[in-house]
Amino acid sequence: MNFVLANLDWNNWKELWKDPSIQIQFSILIGLIVFVFALTKLTKPLVISLSENNENSDLKKRFWNNISRMVAPLYLLTSCLLAVAVVERFSISSQELIRPFTSAAGAWATYRMISGFIKSRAWLRLVAVLAFGLAALHSFGLLETTIELLNLLAFNVGERRISILDIMNGGIILLILLWVSSLLGSSGEKKIRKLPHLPPSLQVLLAKILRVILVFVSFAIALSTIGLDLSSFAILGGAIGVGIGFGLQKVVSNLVSGLILLLDRSVKPGDVIEIEGTYGWINSLRARYASVITRDGKEHLIPNEDLITNRVINWSFSDRNVRVRVPIGISYNANPRKAIELCLDAANSTNRTLRNPPPKC
Repeated sequence: MNFVLANLDWNNWKELWKDPSIQIQFSILIGLIVFVFALTKLTKPLVISLSENNENSDLKKRFWNNISRMVAPLYLLTSCLLAVAVVERFSISSQELIRPFTSAAGAWATYRMISGFIKSRAWLRLVAVLAFGLAALHSFGLLETTIELLNLLAFNVGERRISILDIMNGGIILLILLWVSSLLGSSGEKKIRKLPHLPPSLQVLLAKILRVILVFVSFAIALSTIGLDLSSFAILGGAIGVGIGFGLQKVVSNLVSGLILLLDRSVKPGDVIEIEGTYGWINSLRARYASVITRDGKEHLIPNEDLITNRVINWSFSDRNVRVRVPIGISYNANPRKAIELCLDAANSTNRTLRNPPPKC
């Protein structure tokens, strides 16, 4: 099944095009491109109409949208595979042009399929480099040689021999697992937030624990595929512990403080708090800080340790109703009773002001 394009005399291209085998393959490829273009023009509008159907759910719309992106690559790949099978069956010609074109079509189909699930441009570039790079190596007959070379470049970790190929396989598996864990974490977080009987702080805590577990499992699986014994990282764990003790005290303190805040629910998303002159409502609780939005729209990122060690006024800890005190000055010549009446009328004119208990002045 292997072939080497380097055996062709590409420098003497005029003589090359006189070869009947090359002419037949070139004609087949032109015919495939025209056929795929016409078939795509006929069927893609139907798939797009299915993706834009108002009766479809968001999941179905995404499915049909991804299918519409895959129409042309799938047609081209299927046509190329059929052409290879026909050429092999009837021994019409050699396959110096058809097989590389088939590899490129497979890389294009793979890229289009994965791009439907990945939105980051950096990840898409990485997928494109891997897909088309493997296709190019396979086309020139260098894939097996490259694999053997990467397998020869190795080093020892204890008694285990690890090659560059093992590291690349582990890295690819880790990236796939992290991507899957991100999808599962987002889906699980949405499910947790829909649970009616869980308070917001517990929802945030469960979502963070789920994400940490998924990431830990991803790294454990990736390391085990490389062949590393996880017990060999005991010394590294001790070194990390020493580093935490000396240089990462504040970071770890904020992480632990965040867990304490989520567990004791002293502050939670939606609470109105006041700390060191900052007054606002908690937008979110993160692993290292809490996001507090003030009335003027400023978002303060307060370290979790400050919420534990400093004095915090929680205006909505046990009751969502908050009494706001507003000092008002009037002229000495004004009628105090009339001023009090005007103040109460102004307070009662606001929809958020409760009638029981009533405003006072």
